[in-house]
Amino acid sequence: MTVADILMLIAVLCIWSLLLVNVVLIIGGYLYYIQLEREPVPAIQGEAPFVTIMVPAHNEGIVITKTVESLLGLDYPRDRYEIIVINDNSSDNSAELLGNLQVRHPGRNLIIINTDAVTGGKGKSNALNIGFAQSRGELIAIYDADNTPEKTALRYLVAEIMNDDKLGAVIGKFRTRNRDTNLLTRFINIETLSFQWMAQAGRWKLFKLCTIPGTNFIMRRHIVESIGGWDVKAIAEDTEISFRIYMMGYKIKFQPKAVTWEQEPQTVRVWFKQRTRWAKGNIYVIVKNTRLLFDRSARNIRFDILYFLSIYFLLLTSLIMSDLLLILHAVGYVRTTIAGFSSFLWLLAVILFVVGTFITLVTEKGEMRLSNIWVIMLMYVSYCQMWMVVAAYGLYNYIKDLLFKREAKWYKTERF
Repeated sequence: MTVADILMLIAVLCIWSLLLVNVVLIIGGYLYYIQLEREPVPAIQGEAPFVTIMVPAHNEGIVITKTVESLLGLDYPRDRYEIIVINDNSSDNSAELLGNLQVRHPGRNLIIINTDAVTGGKGKSNALNIGFAQSRGELIAIYDADNTPEKTALRYLVAEIMNDDKLGAVIGKFRTRNRDTNLLTRFINIETLSFQWMAQAGRWKLFKLCTIPGTNFIMRRHIVESIGGWDVKAIAEDTEISFRIYMMGYKIKFQPKAVTWEQEPQTVRVWFKQRTRWAKGNIYVIVKNTRLLFDRSARNIRFDILYFLSIYFLLLTSLIMSDLLLILHAVGYVRTTIAGFSSFLWLLAVILFVVGTFITLVTEKGEMRLSNIWVIMLMYVSYCQMWMVVAAYGLYNYIKDLLFKREAKWYKTERF
């Protein structure tokens, strides 16, 4: 075998190993879906606990009014929750809009914190720490500034966490509000459902593991106090705090019946900036927690550590290597005897991707459309390949920030 053959074989084995892991997660997620169809959400026993909902917001004037009004309309007892909006160093009309909301809803526990360049503007984690310092709830719920949760969302999250003392947090499902705007938002909608519906559901069903998605989740107050709040260096604060919750011995459960709707990027430029930030943030968390692979107390979360390591390092490297070798083979610069076999495996991988993703979509109301098949196929050859660029650029930015010791700051996702 040539060197090119060996490299190609290693890349193919790595890609297929991760592909099969995702097939197993889809199967587990589908089993969880069947289970949930038979199980009602538990009811809250006794008096509803007091909940603090925190909304970190930076220049969110376009969406903040609709978000706060949807939170005020939740079917949770009105006197048993407060809403704290951290208007963090905004330069738009957010402060005026939020002030108007307080006037229109007197008597409601709606608290507005307006920060400036001195106290705020240092990222979502810092904003959450500011809001938490003024919170009263025994449970803390987080919603992003572009979210419109369904009326039952908070009640479902509270019921789940109060029903099991072993749960440190419960996460809900988020859907794409602007999914039909263009082809990009349809790709994002499919990606969102495929990852956080089936992959999260599969990890919970098979390993009792989930990762907090950053919005539409609830956690116990004493956990935040015990870990000293949110890590201000983490721009993927959701993944980072998930690992710390697990290290305390708690579990994080996925309850997809608690649904929120959010606005996703509508242009490639905005999408690229957002996903690069996510990739960089997740790489920070991975590097920070790699040492836990050798910590006996972390044995329950080794799967997640290896999973994220594989996605952001092993899979990225393997995909780039295999694509590069196939291109060099096609133009005659290198010779590999397994190029044909590799092409067959690539075709089989596409089929598995399309089938697995479509199975995910048919479990979701409003997504049973045959047109989704061609969208999924097109997504594989375009959107999924764009992910490689995002992951590589995120890694580059992480290294650059590490070398120049840059502080975390708000990376504003443009709203529409």
